[in-house]
Amino acid sequence: MYAKFFGLRHEPFSIAPDPRYLFMSAQHREALAHLLYGLRGGGGFVLLTGEIGAGKTTVCRCFLERVPRRCNVAYIFNPKQTVEELLGSICDEFRIPRAEGEARSAKQHVDALNDFLLRTHAVGQNNVLVIDEAQNLSADVLEQLRLLTNLETAERKLLQIILIGQPELRDMLGRPGLEQLAQRVIARYHLSALSAKETAKYIHHRLIVAGLTRAAPFDRGAVQRIHALSRGVPRRINLLCDRALLGAYAQGVAIVDAAIVDAAAREVLQPRGPRRVRRRRSASHRWRLPAAIALGAVLGAALFAVANWAYDASARAKAPAPAAAPASAAASVAASASAPAAASVPAAAASPAKK
Repeated sequence: MYAKFFGLRHEPFSIAPDPRYLFMSAQHREALAHLLYGLRGGGGFVLLTGEIGAGKTTVCRCFLERVPRRCNVAYIFNPKQTVEELLGSICDEFRIPRAEGEARSAKQHVDALNDFLLRTHAVGQNNVLVIDEAQNLSADVLEQLRLLTNLETAERKLLQIILIGQPELRDMLGRPGLEQLAQRVIARYHLSALSAKETAKYIHHRLIVAGLTRAAPFDRGAVQRIHALSRGVPRRINLLCDRALLGAYAQGVAIVDAAIVDAAAREVLQPRGPRRVRRRRSASHRWRLPAAIALGAVLGAALFAVANWAYDASARAKAPAPAAAPASAAASVAASASAPAAASVPAAAASPAKK
């Protein structure tokens, strides 16, 4: 849509893994060299890993274009299969014939594959199995692949296996249960993100391949902003550049600046910061209800204790004091007790006088 407006023959920032647009940075050249080494490595596994969008599949497509004619390649791009399904897919990729609709067991697939490898080896051909998105392989399938590397002659292994996947693949091979497979990895390489300088060269390279014959449509600030937002990941660079060029075309602007890049980023890149904030907020919300309940319980207990103390103090204030005998009553009781005694004494004294 915008190619002619910017003097281009093609749209330069498609996310399709077109080998023509492969930007051979130093690390991409080294990654390709590792894959080519696998053609003559004499068996075992070659491991290529990288972040999502780092260019692994593009490097693989470039590798497939450089495979010699006397090398048979089986390319598996959907490895999320059972052992029997994957073995059947490998046989199909190597064009190993079988009757239509025939259901084979894992052993029958391995036997057919072994026969094919021996026949091709006898005529001087190599065989390479390439599995993309290998981080999706199950442990059972990985163990079966290890067993396939046991197919050999007295001189060399008959099958070279190249595993391409995300960083999780390295973690998988680090598990104790896959130690035997890990020991058969003869070469491994990890694709990292592009530096700021490499990002600028990457953008310029793709524009040149697309037919650019005039000044680049991105100013320096835009290129720096693209690198910051994409973090040097080629696929994210492609998304940003493509949408930025479309936005500039819609505005009738021939040069893309940082503001246009920011607008493009809001459309095509998933925001990361706000999502983390929302996760933190949601986490705090999960703790608010229990905290409120606990605080309410503490306050309720404190109020109950205060109310109970106040009630006891009030009850003690209203209770009557213990009854005490009045002084006058005590005196009267004493007087009444002594009166008869006093009366009896004169009576006793007077009785002898009468005698």
